[in-house]
Amino acid sequence: MKLNVNIAILILASVLLSGCLYPQERKVENQIPYEDQIKTVQTAVDQYRETTNGLLPIKTRDYETPLYIKYPIEFSKLAPRFIASPPGNAYESGGVFQYVLIDVETNPSVKVFDLRIAEKIREVKLRIKSQGYPPFKDAIAHNIYSLDYKKLGYKSEPYIISPFTNNNLPLVINIDGEVFVDYISDLFLTLKESGKTFTQGVDITSILTENSLFVPAYSLSYTVDENNEPIYMEK
Repeated sequence: MKLNVNIAILILASVLLSGCLYPQERKVENQIPYEDQIKTVQTAVDQYRETTNGLLPIKTRDYETPLYIKYPIEFSKLAPRFIASPPGNAYESGGVFQYVLIDVETNPSVKVFDLRIAEKIREVKLRIKSQGYPPFKDAIAHNIYSLDYKKLGYKSEPYIISPFTNNNLPLVINIDGEVFVDYISDLFLTLKESGKTFTQGVDITSILTENSLFVPAYSLSYTVDENNEPIYMEK
């Protein structure tokens, strides 16, 4: 009973915190990634770089921050000179998307990810913290596991809706207790459709961003096996 009460308190706190994440009401239009909005931000970023000798309008993040969430755009550096205001679907305007840059060294490109992914991961980690240890279930790969969600108080397994395929993606956990979204099924479909081949040991995760507005936020690293099929990359 005490465990259930603790979980309830933590989940309530998570809900309250998630409500604070967004400064405005979550309107439907704030939950849709419009290509023209991303293009507008891309133009603003390009203009900013031209006038600052190549600097990027990004927030400072820790060196170990995962790649696809490592370079969030700092709209205060862009508005109002290069853009009137952040797009309505951006977190800064009450939307659910974080605007980020990828390929910052070679071709800084604007993409987005849904902050509700972060909410779901935070919720799972709160339940793990309440229990005191991760309830590992099945070994998926070296040091990568599924979770026993029943032990965390879930009636059904939580998932993330893929921004690339709209399929349901599971959450997985590594031996260090970090929770990730598992994009391996998306990569399998993308590789099959693209017909591309890769060298074993090369990280292939970036192929998901090539024809998408999104990044694979909170992703593991993946490579290919001898059959050019995606596998988890061992570190």
